[in-house]
Amino acid sequence: MASLGLRDRDAIITNKGLIFRVFGNSHPSDAYICDVEYAPSEIFGSKNPKAFRSRGQSVFYKFYEDEGIKFIEKHYPHYFVFHEMLQAKVVGVNHSNIVKVRKPDKKLAELLRKKPQDELVAALHKALEFTLQYSNLSTEDFGVFGSLLHDFYHPRFSDLDFIVYGREKLVKLREALQELYHDNRSLLKNEFESDKPIRGKHWRFQNLNAKEFVWHQQRKLIYALFKDETSGRIIKTEFEPVKDWKEIHSEYDSKARILQKGWVKLVARIIDDSDAPFIPSVYGIEPLHILDGTKETEEAVRIVSFMEEFRMQAFKDEKVYVEGNLEEVASQKGSFYQIALTYCPRYCEQALKVVP
Repeated sequence: MASLGLRDRDAIITNKGLIFRVFGNSHPSDAYICDVEYAPSEIFGSKNPKAFRSRGQSVFYKFYEDEGIKFIEKHYPHYFVFHEMLQAKVVGVNHSNIVKVRKPDKKLAELLRKKPQDELVAALHKALEFTLQYSNLSTEDFGVFGSLLHDFYHPRFSDLDFIVYGREKLVKLREALQELYHDNRSLLKNEFESDKPIRGKHWRFQNLNAKEFVWHQQRKLIYALFKDETSGRIIKTEFEPVKDWKEIHSEYDSKARILQKGWVKLVARIIDDSDAPFIPSVYGIEPLHILDGTKETEEAVRIVSFMEEFRMQAFKDEKVYVEGNLEEVASQKGSFYQIALTYCPRYCEQALKVVP
């Protein structure tokens, strides 16, 4: 089992300046499973206007959709690690290739210690102070990710990307946000109060329509808009849930195997949502109606989602429609079945949504 010196959303930088995000908390003993997020302009360029990032005289580009994995496959295949449970290679960084790490909680503490030098950091101070005032949380319960973590944000255009650590802290934060969203005087509003965030965008999911997506996003409460009265900006603000250290348990077992059993469709009841806010999002389920799948589908005990779209998608006792890959997890302790939602050839067919 890997040392838990790093956790989900911590950042790894390699000798070529590639920036990886640690993905989840279950890793091989000598590596971290990751997403590749950014690359310096010396080795990667993008025509996507949203991809440009600048840090002093250095320029970086963000990877979108499958750009990152294709880039790694073609140019840096040593940033794949062997996943023994899957018996396949996945994007990751061996411990020996880690040059530097950046931790969201440490970066936020650094930003708060200094007098703000620009309007985005000033807005960060105000947004967090406002949130703490109504939630009774402390600055130690939060971190920052994205461009703020790496110092290549744009003071007038970048978003505020916070992390909130721990289940109990997330509960308190969501309770506070729910009250604030219903207060007309509040500086924080629900980003998904309307369909504006997705209006005009190409819709890819085949079994989750845009209206359903907005409804699910709205009730998650972690996507907000902050009204910064000083700059006059309405700043997109996110509160990303990450587990506290005491909640982390690695499920990586080098002797276990994850076996693919085929595509399934079913209706199930959520019986446990305690790990739904995190990546991977795990939902304990009771299958109710098998719409397409083998007899084994009836034995599925959980949904495991590696897709941010399906984080906190359903709550305990709700009934859901789920479509994805059925897997058997076999180990020396026994075996169980789960439905996996992940990056795969049928990505846009996957679904997890509440149904009547």
